[in-house]
Amino acid sequence: MQRCPLQQGLLSRRSQREQAGVFQTSSFKRVLITRQPEMSTTSQKHRDFVAEPMGDKPVTALSGIGEVLGKKLEEQGFDKAFVVLGQFLLLRKDRELFAEWLKDTSGANARQAASCSQCLTEWCDAFL
Repeated sequence: MQRCPLQQGLLSRRSQREQAGVFQTSSFKRVLITRQPEMSTTSQKHRDFVAEPMGDKPVTALSGIGEVLGKKLEEQGFDKAFVVLGQFLLLRKDRELFAEWLKDTSGANARQAASCSQCLTEWCDAFL
């Protein structure tokens, strides 16, 4: 059965609206809001760290590690980023286990620990 050009145009616009999640019912429009995948945002510090080899960077160069946490880690012998990377590798690159270790060792909160473990994971993916 062939449709006239006007019917085809109406059907294609209707399917476009349906694909966009917009439906016309009686006198109002109902818009379905679909949840987009969450975009993880990273700090400039994170992007800078992951963009180049680690070298001899201080522990505070790691994302999520500021002056206070850096001082606590230095007191326990983790003065350089590569030393913290060593601990991350000893924990078999397990982000959750590393985050727990970092919280226990330095008193980092969950956000700081997650940021640091994500930073090290991405660095390993890029350079190992």
